[in-house]
Order: sequence, then structure tokens, then C-alpha cells
Amino acid sequence: MGVALAAVNVNVLNKIPRVSVLVSNKDFSFRNKNKSCRVSAMAVVTEKMGIKIETNPPESKLTQLGVKQWPKWGCPPSKFPWTYSSKETCFLLKGKVKVYPDGEDEFVEFGAGDLVELPKGMTCTWDVSETVDKHYNFD
Repeated sequence: MGVALAAVNVNVLNKIPRVSVLVSNKDFSFRNKNKSCRVSAMAVVTEKMGIKIETNPPESKLTQLGVKQWPKWGCPPSKFPWTYSSKETCFLLKGKVKVYPDGEDEFVEFGAGDLVELPKGMTCTWDVSETVDKHYNFD
């Protein structure tokens, strides 16, 4: 999965005049001589071909949804067809997946730490490149 550009929250110490950051999913800190900076990734929501992906969802949202109480599912690297008879919301604990919706030339990629909504009625092919472990819920 490519690295996403995200809105960031920057707390600056010692008057660092400008900070440019490319962020994935984690909080991190760095120091440069006598200057320090802490950067926190904020949730980024994207939608492509009807699939919604929220990168770095806040723990409060996961708790509100009851994600830890959802069933778990996992699979090793593999490729298989799937049709959604209802909307699925899932949270990937680990792994990496490319979903190829039928009739599309492109794919949607998501992985560990992503909260994903896959729409009812979608037929696609799942291409699991890294073993998946996820919580899931069907509406």
C-alpha cells in the first residue's frame, strides 16, 4: 500500500519554523540538534469504487463501533472471488489486501490499521498478499 498524505497535528518546540511530513499510521517524534517535534497522524478517510477506507481511526471510534466484540476472520496469502450480500465493515489487525471490483481496471488496497466499508452488492476478487487477521461486521 502506498503511503498516504495525511493532515497532521504538529506541536513545535524551540520555534521550528516549518515542518513537512509524509505520514502513515503512527505517532512519532524526531529531534534535530536542539529542536524537537512531535507529529500525530489523524484519521484520513478515502473512498474509491464504493469502498471506504479510514486510515488510523481513533480508538474512540473503534470502541463506539464495538470492533473488539465483532467476530474475527483470517486467511493466508491467497486470491478468491467474493460477493457482498450485505455491507461489511472490517478492521484489519494485520495483513495487506487488494480488492479488484468486477468490471473495474483498478484495485483498492488496504491493510493493518484500516477500517474498511465494502458495499452491499459488490462482486470482487480479493488478492491477499500478506496474511490477514481482521474483525468484521455485516449489516
